[in-house]
Amino acid sequence: MKIADLFKVDGHGVVITGGASGIGLGYAEALAGNGARVTILDVDAQALENETKRLQSAGMDVRGEVVDVTNHPALDKAIDDAARIYGKLDVVFANAGIDPGVGFVGDWVGSDRPRIPEGALENYTDERWNRVIEINMNGVFATIRAAVRHMKPRKFGRIIVTTSLAATRVEPAIGAAYMTAKAGIRNLMKSAALELAAFNITVNAIAPGYIITNIGGGHSKNPVEQKAVAKVTPMHRVGWPEDLYGIALFFASPASEFITGQEVIVDGGLGLGTAD
Repeated sequence: MKIADLFKVDGHGVVITGGASGIGLGYAEALAGNGARVTILDVDAQALENETKRLQSAGMDVRGEVVDVTNHPALDKAIDDAARIYGKLDVVFANAGIDPGVGFVGDWVGSDRPRIPEGALENYTDERWNRVIEINMNGVFATIRAAVRHMKPRKFGRIIVTTSLAATRVEPAIGAAYMTAKAGIRNLMKSAALELAAFNITVNAIAPGYIITNIGGGHSKNPVEQKAVAKVTPMHRVGWPEDLYGIALFFASPASEFITGQEVIVDGGLGLGTAD
């Protein structure tokens, strides 16, 4: 088989939640740039309009719809609409997520990491905890559920969940709800993969490390923070959404058709520890 056929996604009907910026937008660029028909779902109406127009002007088959993944009936309808327009639903990226705010220490890296009362467990509000869980975990569950309703009758589908390096290790500068949600959807992915394997539906996860996005007010775009993270990353650089193009295409294409229930970490080696 030729490489072009192995990674072929031409004509695939694709839905991406949280697709108007950052990692989700990277998925959209990778899939639509290789011939897939992509629906971007996002809560940010202005970003959605801007990015949809930009991709369309580049000749990509992309449409957008404003959806909050905590509104499960609206999410169901949006995914139903995409499946109806495309006549099928081949690939879904359950990607939407939010930043959890500060953890119990203040700095992301470094030896001097002061304690932050706001992030301490005794001060962690229900509102903060529930919002992160509702979007980052329950929203993924609802996305998978809606996708399966279309994929199961066809006995075909590719579901890709965005977890995180934070699903595999504790990072004290990140709010506890985030790691809880990401670890939860990591195991949800495995459970769904086991259940759906008999229907030729694969379910896998991409676990990014430190990727430059707008999440959390865009703090990762701070050059000082980037330099500090790059110093402790074995590859000595931070990641960008473009670094996820390849794995997104892999999981969405025939190249991964016998792989399910797996999580691939894309972090430049950050999770391995500091080398030099």
